[in-house]
Amino acid sequence: MVKGGGGLERKSKASQEIPSSSMADIAFLLLIFFMVSTVFQKDRNRPIEWTQAAATEKMDQKQKNIQNIWVESNGDVYINDLPIPMEEVSDLIRPMYASNRELLVSIRSDRAAPYLYIDAVQQELVAAGLLRVVFATELEQDMTRERR
Repeated sequence: MVKGGGGLERKSKASQEIPSSSMADIAFLLLIFFMVSTVFQKDRNRPIEWTQAAATEKMDQKQKNIQNIWVESNGDVYINDLPIPMEEVSDLIRPMYASNRELLVSIRSDRAAPYLYIDAVQQELVAAGLLRVVFATELEQDMTRERR
């Protein structure tokens, strides 16, 4: 005889725990996915003739905190390998500096570039409120090549 309401009793109940047997597999697959799909930004070296310097200092900055601005001899300005009009440099750098106060701008100019263009880039950086600017030189490039 059946006691109670005449129904059948459940013999097994649903588990209250989250199965953890495949968690490691899922974490490993996510790790592989992010490694494969991540793109690292790398500036292409522009064919310029570097300025010379008698001495230089090593920059102790993470690569993500350094923004390179290339100035060519004809006055063309490149940021992230894209040509940027001189008047828009401050508009592009200002939000970068606002989100990362450790930002360091490296001006990489051709030796034959007139100072007029270098000064115009500096004025744009001042307008953006940037405080840390360095100039890349041939000696610095030689030191970088030696470290590799």
